[in-house]
Amino acid sequence: MLSDNVKELIKKSRIVSFASWSDKYPEEAIAIWQKADNQGEYLSDEAIEQLIAIAPKLENSLQSAKLLRENVNIIVAQARKEVLVAYPQITEPGGELYPPTRAEACWRDFWHFLRCITYGISGQSVEYTSEEGLGYMKQLYQELQVPLDAMVLGLENLKLYSLQQFPTEQQASLAPYFDHLINAMKKFYSEDGQQ
Repeated sequence: MLSDNVKELIKKSRIVSFASWSDKYPEEAIAIWQKADNQGEYLSDEAIEQLIAIAPKLENSLQSAKLLRENVNIIVAQARKEVLVAYPQITEPGGELYPPTRAEACWRDFWHFLRCITYGISGQSVEYTSEEGLGYMKQLYQELQVPLDAMVLGLENLKLYSLQQFPTEQQASLAPYFDHLINAMKKFYSEDGQQ
């Protein structure tokens, strides 16, 4: 049973922000990204078409985001597998991701992390996170005692397996979107003096 504090932190830990995008894109474009984020969804084909109509220069980036959306379940499964190889006891009784509902919540977070990254890619904006939302997420993870080392490893593998979907020459330009969130999460424990 989740405490009221945890429920409140879940609501507040929205890690995406489009606030800095208003100088790059018209309001109608930002509304499309915002709607997807409000619904906790990847950009739909319809949303992608609308964004291409508003900002044709984003077509390639939007197609990259679409490719990741189409492969998200495979990518998350591969990242999860790597976490379980590195931390074989983590989902066993006494492990940090036990009982299974805890593990499922973390795998679901991987799905949502990649969703957030695809917004950044689609908008060609490496700055796609909210400092405030990340702050609440850090509090939430502390409250729930989420194993940060495993989550960072999961994010690093989301990056690895996501980039493998693309030709080598494209990978370097996409890596910063993943690094942005990886580095933000690494701060969760470096700020506490833990490594």
